[in-house]
Amino acid sequence: MKRRYRRLLALSIAFLTACSPAPNGSGPSLPTRTMGLQDSLPPMRSFAGDRVTTPTRSNREIGKDFMDLSFQMESGRPVTRLTRFETPISVRVTGQVPPSLTPDLRALLGRLRDEAGIDIFMTGAESAAITVEAIPRAVLNKAVPRAACFVVPRVSSWAEFKTVRRTPTVDWTTLERRDRATVFVPSDVAPQEIRDCLHEELAQALGPLNDLYRLPDSVFNDDNIHAVLTSFDMLILQAYYDPALANGMTRGQVAARLGPVLDRLNPAGQARPARPQNDTTRDWIQNIETALTAGSSGTTRRTAALRAVNLARALNWSGPRDGFALYAFGRLNVGYDSDLALNAFQQSLQIYSGSPETRLHAAHVSVQLAAFALSSGDGQAVLDLAEWALPVAAAHENAALLATLMMFKAEALEMQGRSGEASAVRLDSLGWARYGFGHDDNVRARLSEIASLNPLKGT
Repeated sequence: MKRRYRRLLALSIAFLTACSPAPNGSGPSLPTRTMGLQDSLPPMRSFAGDRVTTPTRSNREIGKDFMDLSFQMESGRPVTRLTRFETPISVRVTGQVPPSLTPDLRALLGRLRDEAGIDIFMTGAESAAITVEAIPRAVLNKAVPRAACFVVPRVSSWAEFKTVRRTPTVDWTTLERRDRATVFVPSDVAPQEIRDCLHEELAQALGPLNDLYRLPDSVFNDDNIHAVLTSFDMLILQAYYDPALANGMTRGQVAARLGPVLDRLNPAGQARPARPQNDTTRDWIQNIETALTAGSSGTTRRTAALRAVNLARALNWSGPRDGFALYAFGRLNVGYDSDLALNAFQQSLQIYSGSPETRLHAAHVSVQLAAFALSSGDGQAVLDLAEWALPVAAAHENAALLATLMMFKAEALEMQGRSGEASAVRLDSLGWARYGFGHDDNVRARLSEIASLNPLKGT
């Protein structure tokens, strides 16, 4: 399994520039206080790795999710048996390890122990059940293009993976049980991206191998909205390692035992009604993948996104899939047709705002709408969007989103003449930005690009 690049979903500087007023050479430069902040950035901030709580859904609904996650690959290939590690599970770290990796991994393992009840621990031994190896992104992408990170079974090193990567050795569907796996993460990217890779890939090393676009509250979703494991994800992993289940069980055997397991682990989900769910069609997935993947022409990607929007409407979806299709369509029309983009974002926000399960999705869309509002000079609208979305970003431990929203808030405050408040918010954003965006140059670029949207400053 691999975490894919989502260039469309990244908080791209190109997007912000596309919303900026056209350069005319006469706009004022950035204020001195902004440039001063860029000269010496404050220390990087990071999250404590606390529980990330998402709403509890019906156990019948969660049970269907569990089965579809566990007994099918992303490609649609069936998985014939449940496989998992026998506990306790050891984890070691190798490679070019950046400073943030080990603390974030320790926090994640702590959550897995506390929330999922999995006996998992770090070791300094030369071998372990799960290896986390950090390698330069260029090396990783040369072997597996467009993968931000990935996990493979039956290997314990990059060298071993390279010798078997085109063989059945690394085919998850051939496993009888899990004994060894390696998570490969980039060593030279932003701390948040490394942490996100650890969460998604370690979860799939331990448990389900599939991703489902219909899930509103999970990292097991290729929309990459959720950055860290949610309470839903921890419930899935807790059930996966429940004593009632065992290595080698078939789909039917697991289905026969899963209901009582979920009722015991999640009593709040027993009384909730199960909402009707239908599977995500392969046609919709292919159109979304085309829209999200760089390489095709802009026209091809926009057309694919529009097809995904229309398919979602035809299938009467309401939630993460139709909201996501509109979000993608809006992003692809920024700089091409601003009216279409704005309308798509507004529709996406309306859909996402309809459920507490998609509050984080709505926060992502709020960034896009804040860019439109700031460039049009509507500081109050920017403040309203930011004030609503900031606590959501913080609760879901998304530093890149949090910092970006704070930078928008700072510009809106400045637009209203509240310069002192603006400076304080902007300064506070930089510590989070260093975690979310990595290199100081990326932080400075983001700060400058958002400032350039302020019509009082020009470009």
